[in-house]
Amino acid sequence: MRKTIKDFLKKKGKEKIVMITAYDYPTAKIISETDIDSILVGDSLGMVVLGYSSTLPVKMSEITHHLKAVVRANPPQLIIADMPFMSYEISIEKALYNAGKLIKLGADAVKIEGGAEMVNTVKALVKAGIPVMGHIGLTPQRYLQIGGYKVMGKDEEKLINDALELENAGAFSIVIENTYADVARKITEKLSIPTIGIGSGPYCDGQILVIHDLLGLSENIPYFAKRYVDLKGIIRDALRKYVDDVKNMAFPSKDHYKLKE
Repeated sequence: MRKTIKDFLKKKGKEKIVMITAYDYPTAKIISETDIDSILVGDSLGMVVLGYSSTLPVKMSEITHHLKAVVRANPPQLIIADMPFMSYEISIEKALYNAGKLIKLGADAVKIEGGAEMVNTVKALVKAGIPVMGHIGLTPQRYLQIGGYKVMGKDEEKLINDALELENAGAFSIVIENTYADVARKITEKLSIPTIGIGSGPYCDGQILVIHDLLGLSENIPYFAKRYVDLKGIIRDALRKYVDDVKNMAFPSKDHYKLKE
């Protein structure tokens, strides 16, 4: 049975929530065999899958393409889809249309970046029956305005207010990205909904990582991510062995082809 936003809310202050990104069917299938709570089909796919220099070029069509692949794996985890840059900022009507499309394709919730300025959009989505996860702190879609990928939290009061405003608007959870750990802790303590940290210390109600960072596949792993395996090295070694086998006629062997008797 698929997890729901109620499962998230129940874990607040009791059990850590574990999230991971995924963008394809086989990865989602593997995740489905674990105790991970939620899959985010994140706009991070722009950088780790499609090779963009930021998340800004990501289109709705690209999010929907990868979302459908993850949904086909039928994982028990809550599936959250990122709303890409300019898919929700133009108007509430545009946000409703795009969020509704993601829900119809199988997402259980959507995630949007921004604080108090997104309150009316969040209210409208929630009113329409679409669960919303907020995202404050470092908001990558606004890195140009922020001035780069900076650690956030100097304006502590604004971040706390943003979080409270999003909660009051109906968000069921909030991602806090690349924010001073003590500030993230204060936000977590003030909210009745779960916070999910990424680069914001251990005091959030849960954590999320980009799966390519975890597996060691990313070109540039952020300082706050943990590489659990060097999959890039494993794949490289396998490819080199394949090259050697073909050149030395070790592959295909008799086990890999048939002869007409």
